[in-house]
Amino acid sequence: MTETREAFALIGAGPMGLAAAKVLKEQGIPFQGFELHSGVGGLWDIDAPRSTMYESAHLISSKRMTEFADFPMAEDVAEYPSHREMKRYFGDFADHFGLRDHYSFNTEVTRIEPLGESGEGWRVTWRDDTGEHSAVYAGVLIANGTLSEPNMPRFQGEFEGELIHASEYRDPRQFDGKRVLIVGAGNSGCDIAVDAIHHAESCDLSMRRGYYFVPKYVFGKPADTMGGAIRLPMWLKRRIDSLILRWFVGDPQKYGFPKPDYQLYESHPVVNSLVLYHAGHGDIRIRADIDRFEGKTVHFRDGSQAEYDLVLTATGYKLHYPFIDRDLLNWQGDAPHLYLNAMHPERDDLFLLGMIEATGLGWQGRHEQAEMVARYIKGLRDGAPAAKALQAAKAKGFDRATGGMNYLKLARMAYYVDKATYRKAVTGWIKRLKGAAA
Repeated sequence: MTETREAFALIGAGPMGLAAAKVLKEQGIPFQGFELHSGVGGLWDIDAPRSTMYESAHLISSKRMTEFADFPMAEDVAEYPSHREMKRYFGDFADHFGLRDHYSFNTEVTRIEPLGESGEGWRVTWRDDTGEHSAVYAGVLIANGTLSEPNMPRFQGEFEGELIHASEYRDPRQFDGKRVLIVGAGNSGCDIAVDAIHHAESCDLSMRRGYYFVPKYVFGKPADTMGGAIRLPMWLKRRIDSLILRWFVGDPQKYGFPKPDYQLYESHPVVNSLVLYHAGHGDIRIRADIDRFEGKTVHFRDGSQAEYDLVLTATGYKLHYPFIDRDLLNWQGDAPHLYLNAMHPERDDLFLLGMIEATGLGWQGRHEQAEMVARYIKGLRDGAPAAKALQAAKAKGFDRATGGMNYLKLARMAYYVDKATYRKAVTGWIKRLKGAAA
């Protein structure tokens, strides 16, 4: 294991952790990686202890809009890769950049604690096959992902059938012969509902609010590749994109879907054409929000009711960092409040990587986040003026990089950013830090 007092501890070997490992290695910053699973890939490895993958899962963005810029996916990979292709991709990425040797696998970090003020070090405690260990590191980079802790809603009454969260779903045969209710119509909920119709006796979809549905293909090309090189003002982009959606999707309300109570792009759209197809064919019945359970009967807020054997809640995930005290991450509301979603306003030895969502950001946008952080760490060690400027910027107060978007006040949107605004800020700092290193 690396001599620790000058090294950073990096938690996680999913795609964000691997991106961080790559840029730390490139910048010559010593680090030690910790990964709970036996290999890399994070949640994209369906066999990982905390993976929330299911057999039919695919990317909802196209491979060219998702891949790392300096490690493109192979030509024979599907435009919308499966989780198995993604696992292979991240494994190849780790091998290509020589990252596996920097990790301790089958190792769970159980506690991280600062020894004092910023720069005085962190004690990291972990557990592996040989027992519990601890060491002092210069700092910590947390990259353990955002999609492993289920957000399970509370319901009035008791359901006497099977009640599970989407995180417990793996194979559509779980639905065989059952009357199924899917709660939540986000991307996972719609995917799983489409699985269910082929196996269940019936499938209903309960929705609290309406969504904007985006097809995977527009004019024969992946929809996320259709944006022009010129950034349009949001009012005009909404008008144009709404017109395109009407052409290709039609009006979801005619299939029973509720009308969205927000504007396009104020929440993550649902990239799924099949759920509308099946709703139009009567394979899926749209239901209102749940009022209460009573035995196997589900009562809905519109006064209707139906009986089910299985209720699956596709209600998302909560940010979860169980190994660190909450106040150390500067939580505000549903998420830590960090400069560019990664940098603590006061500490220069604690970074949170991957706590970021944006339409179209892809893995390259996350790689840029990691590169900014790595160059910042190196710049501080070298006394670079650009690093000092970044240190001052994050210390003086900041807002999330929303680009003026009025995102829905939901836990899953608490760390959402506007892609163009965010990348402009991050790449701007990278350019300044590169100049300082030249």
